[in-house]
Amino acid sequence: MTVTEAGTPQPGQVGQRNRVAVIGGGASGVLTAINLLVRSDDPDLEVVIHEASGIVGRGIAYGTNDQRHLLNVRARHMSAFPDSPSDLLDWALRTGRSSDPQGFLPRADYAIYLQDRLADVADDRLRVRAGRVLDVVPTETGFEIVTERSRSQASAVVLAHGNQPPRPLVASTTGEALPGAPWHVANPWELARLRALPADASVVVVGTGLTAVDTVITLLEDGPGREVTMLSRNGLLPKPHVGQAHTAWVTKVPEGPGPVSADEIATALTEECAAAAERGVNWRAVVDGVRPATQDLWRRLPHAERVRFLEVYARDWEVRRHRMAPDVALRLQRYRYEGRLHVRAGSIATAEDRGERCRVTTTDATSYDVDAVVNCTGPLSDVRQSADPLLQSLLARGTVRPDRLALGLDTTAEGQGVDAAGNPVPDLHLVGPPRKGTLWESTAIPEIRAQAAQVATAVVERSSRRSLAN
Repeated sequence: MTVTEAGTPQPGQVGQRNRVAVIGGGASGVLTAINLLVRSDDPDLEVVIHEASGIVGRGIAYGTNDQRHLLNVRARHMSAFPDSPSDLLDWALRTGRSSDPQGFLPRADYAIYLQDRLADVADDRLRVRAGRVLDVVPTETGFEIVTERSRSQASAVVLAHGNQPPRPLVASTTGEALPGAPWHVANPWELARLRALPADASVVVVGTGLTAVDTVITLLEDGPGREVTMLSRNGLLPKPHVGQAHTAWVTKVPEGPGPVSADEIATALTEECAAAAERGVNWRAVVDGVRPATQDLWRRLPHAERVRFLEVYARDWEVRRHRMAPDVALRLQRYRYEGRLHVRAGSIATAEDRGERCRVTTTDATSYDVDAVVNCTGPLSDVRQSADPLLQSLLARGTVRPDRLALGLDTTAEGQGVDAAGNPVPDLHLVGPPRKGTLWESTAIPEIRAQAAQVATAVVERSSRRSLAN
């Protein structure tokens, strides 16, 4: 996608009256832009995607260039359009990729798919602007978008900035963050640093989630002499998908609309898994069967019950809900059989800087002399701790506020931003991971594409009313 400038319109160009600024060019931003363009035929609409890198469609999730990093959802469920479930498969067939509906495409290929889909609907109403957005300032007529190099106006803003980088690693004994030493890889997606490690490197990967799994694959496939220890508080890896799609299961959950407790949900799912097992149906079908009801169940949990869910059940849910592709699981099984991969429960107690290397001691008093420590603890959710200048500016002004659980930003159920006083902010919308505190299920494509469509519809309808009023 070509980067174009979106400054003050010149005579004959699209006006600013209906300019929509989409902050973030990853999957959330691209899907929002696509929906805005296809849902409006207004020639005065202008969609500006602000993406720091100038390259859309990638973001953290799909920015990898390692073809061994696979999607963790089957291709048949990853279409950009919920009303066209075969769209990704059709694209894969046309472009010479695997069109197996049960398969798991490389993450990098999915980025190309998003780019192609945006290009298909792009016209002179779309702009892509490189550069970091530093602030979004409410004005009498909308918002001023402040970037590193310019200022521009927008009548509506969609925050689609995706996940934050991992929270800093801290040694539990000292409470101090690990130093910025050569052995400390603070960003696991710096694949060049991973690949530059010695062929016989010893590495501690902090985290056992999907990002950690991708990191291990890059490390151990590229260096047959390397050895990796994965370390997390619970030592739980994501569960694998089975080779073929499982039998569908309609999961029964506590009926609403009243409040529900975390224990009630856990009990219901346990009973459903037992009932499914009696009929020869895998537990994975139960987990997938509850997905359509997940957001409703989350909304029905009182705050104290949400806290209990996070403290007691969240990790067990995550490893079953966000599973590994079968091929990925087999790779990890082989690494462990070969003795090159170890998975441990615990955390870093101390990290002794030894120049190019480090001695790590874990909370069980085990020490490792390693060439690298890689931070794969997952995205930082508490926006108050973020280093993103945009988020810090918005929070300082009170334009937005964290949700009560510090999982993201506070929003209405429809995705409208909420300010420090608890009021919805007109024409400010959110799509994707920042809505996790409101919806819980807000990081996967099926949910993000639905949010993008909902927000785009609201923006277009309000824009139409504004045009009629003028």
